[in-house]
Amino acid sequence: MNAGALAVIGLAGMLATAETAFAGDQLTVTSSGGAYQEAQRKAIFEPFVKATGIKLTEDEWSFEMAKIRAMVETRTVNWDVVEPYGSMVFQMCEEGLIETIDWKKLGLDRAKFMGTDGQECGVPTQTNATILAYDKDKLPNGPKAIADLFDTKKFAGKRGLWKSPVGNIEWALIADGVPIKDVYKVLSEPGGVDRAFKKLDTIKKDIVWWSAGAQPAQLLADGQVIMTAAFNGRIYDAVKNSGKHFEIVWDAAVAGWSYWVIPKGSPRRGDAYKFIAFAASPAAQANLTHYFPYGPANKDAMQLVDPAILPHFANSHDHLALALEVDIPFWAEKGDELRQRFNAWLAQ
Repeated sequence: MNAGALAVIGLAGMLATAETAFAGDQLTVTSSGGAYQEAQRKAIFEPFVKATGIKLTEDEWSFEMAKIRAMVETRTVNWDVVEPYGSMVFQMCEEGLIETIDWKKLGLDRAKFMGTDGQECGVPTQTNATILAYDKDKLPNGPKAIADLFDTKKFAGKRGLWKSPVGNIEWALIADGVPIKDVYKVLSEPGGVDRAFKKLDTIKKDIVWWSAGAQPAQLLADGQVIMTAAFNGRIYDAVKNSGKHFEIVWDAAVAGWSYWVIPKGSPRRGDAYKFIAFAASPAAQANLTHYFPYGPANKDAMQLVDPAILPHFANSHDHLALALEVDIPFWAEKGDELRQRFNAWLAQ
């Protein structure tokens, strides 16, 4: 497949697999697909191409760190810019899988960005949240709190969860009575992780696991689950653009930042910096909010945002008061161990 064909596929929004031959004369930007990447295409990717003349092709991923690790270790890096979430950025930076960001070369003021604390290898793009959602048409008296996710007597039926320990073990403890502010304290104590998995055991047979951000809305629409964890922007999109009557439960929303990173060994490092500088600008981050309700990381973008969209941001005042903020150092330290335990638990 030649580079022109790859560009057509990417700009049409279709999945370009990791096995596809690298388009050597194009910048490859990888995000998480679905309605979110479609919004990025309109708000950032296409304007970037128009402004710079740099050719761009897209790829998609489901946050599989092993893909980047394999590319870097085998020196076959064919992704130039990737968008992971906070604890992944911290861990990949520690492992030397992604470039340390040179903010002077980027031409942006780091002090203008939220979400930069402790992050030396990523440029914050937006804040979002993993929330609980349900279909009001199918469940008029739906869940009000994370504890309801674990109440199979009051809410009988399947429930969807992200196939990752991140968020799930925290929710399990919150549903078991641990205050949000004490979750990571309990997880760091002897028996804390055991307690979380014991709570997850109570709903294990009722869980439908998903791995891609577009799946939860489809699971709800098809009636395969009565409630599901989901990324808040995907639920907003289903309501706004597909006419769904989905409802978000903001209790214990797992709030976090996403980042642009450059895999170590990217063959288009210069163009990658140009892309990130463009994508992280106030205008581009504000433009994304016209299509998707993810709060900008660039503080200067907030004055450009339509006030009507602010209540839908994960970092609005009301939602932050209910949120669980991911402890990035905890997941960076314990992540591998907990993922191994989680995968073993799934296989049991």
